[in-house]
Amino acid sequence: MTKFRPCIDLHSGQVKQIVGGTLNNESAKLRVNHVSGLPASHFASLYREHGLGGAHVIMLGPGNEVAAQEALSAWPGALQIGGGITEANAKLWIDRGAEKVIVTSFLFPEARFSMSRLKGILEAVGGDKTKLVIDLSCRKSGHKWVVAMNKWQTLTDTEVNKGKVAMRSCRMHLAKEPYIETIGMLEAYCSEFLVHAADREGLQKGIDEDLVRRLGEWCNLPVTYAGGGKDTEDLNLVKDISKGKVDLTIGSALDIFGGDGVKFSECVIWNREDM
Repeated sequence: MTKFRPCIDLHSGQVKQIVGGTLNNESAKLRVNHVSGLPASHFASLYREHGLGGAHVIMLGPGNEVAAQEALSAWPGALQIGGGITEANAKLWIDRGAEKVIVTSFLFPEARFSMSRLKGILEAVGGDKTKLVIDLSCRKSGHKWVVAMNKWQTLTDTEVNKGKVAMRSCRMHLAKEPYIETIGMLEAYCSEFLVHAADREGLQKGIDEDLVRRLGEWCNLPVTYAGGGKDTEDLNLVKDISKGKVDLTIGSALDIFGGDGVKFSECVIWNREDM
């Protein structure tokens, strides 16, 4: 059933909550909801205290490896790590204490999905799909959701869908090219999915209900949705529309991250009662 999944978002070595759509290389345009005065290890220890496994630690850009390592050390073997994960460092992060690695941009050289890279990173973690999470964070494009990379600023050639072939126009050619089939194909290579609705991330204006509903229909593996969560009713909403198949991450609205919409203690109670 639907669970609350906590997060630790790292930017420039600090725990922050950021409006996802503003995350790029221009610091003047960055909108930050909260900067914590507490280290990443504090939040990892807090999640450990309350048994909130499956939390994701996301390194948003450079300068976050020390803080990430501190979080992993506070709860070895229980946290997932993402942000800059490649074939070259995936095993390193598992050895450093991550339960799983989360991969996105590495799978999309020049914004095109690479099966060889997916197979390579799976091989790097010993062929153990339980160690791999595929991040299908996306932006709305018309009536579709398209995987976004490079801090969610670049749309890829990959649509989030069950496995049907959708079509899109290619700027370089007059002919149309198929989107890559996603969830139906990728489930063979990972143990779960993480999906940020990048257009809603950090805005606290409500979840993308259509996307959550579709994820509940399409995914046979565990999937965590993040983006727009504003109150504890969103946990009930996600549970109802996904039939309990999608978990929810709440960030900026959470009191431990400076928010006033959701109390962390309420999320802990939710998970205990749901169990």
